[in-house]
Amino acid sequence: MTDTLSLRPPDGFPPRRLCLAADMEHYSRLDTRAQSAVQADLVRLLDEAARLSGLDRTAWERQPQGDLEFAVLPETTPEPALLGPFVHHLAARLGTLNSRPAAPRIRLRLALDTGVATSAALGHAGPAPVAVARYVNAPQLKAVLAALTSADLAVIVSDRLFQDTVRSGRPGLDPAQYLRAHVRVKEFGGYGWIRVPGHGPDEMRPFLEGPPEPRPAPEGSATRLTSLFQHVRHGVAVGRDVNGGLTVGAPPPAPDSSRVPR
Repeated sequence: MTDTLSLRPPDGFPPRRLCLAADMEHYSRLDTRAQSAVQADLVRLLDEAARLSGLDRTAWERQPQGDLEFAVLPETTPEPALLGPFVHHLAARLGTLNSRPAAPRIRLRLALDTGVATSAALGHAGPAPVAVARYVNAPQLKAVLAALTSADLAVIVSDRLFQDTVRSGRPGLDPAQYLRAHVRVKEFGGYGWIRVPGHGPDEMRPFLEGPPEPRPAPEGSATRLTSLFQHVRHGVAVGRDVNGGLTVGAPPPAPDSSRVPR
């Protein structure tokens, strides 16, 4: 009888970890005193949402960046707890915080992904930390949060997390509340799924629709391209070197054979 396969990755293989980035909207518009206050508020919000969801924040590998916190979670973190209860409690705590009179309002963009993430000299390395940094700055995520002014939180999850966890049928995870977006930030390109707690897909859709994605050409069809050419008007051309006049553009019209030179 064969031994049961271990669920842990083989030695030397980087483990898959959940990664999170929470970024505050319009942080740079605040003065120094207000920035210090909202930074403390953000840490407290994340602490409370994690505690209420049964997640241990002390085990998170956190990387604060002023208006943003990036974190790599322990391997044992259950994905449904992060995508469901954590997001729910974070939205609720944000609503309570923002109900205070005369206090700076905190609105968050939250990005979640899972994948390889390892400790490095300046924080973390791997595709998941890079993806989370790009997802949290997705133009579609910024646009929907800016447009839905009553919302305090906009969430984007990677396509991997959506397919593996959101669509699993777990209680509290409703795939119908998400809309897909093709995210392109810097050199990164990939699909993410956006949700705004308290707002349905129909409210989000007008602000997520962009130009249609290019479709591949049908099989068997040839793309017609206008050929450019180099035409030496006088002189000689050897390799890339041209001595004489050079014209770059469409080919000249073919001579008319019906005309008889005089």
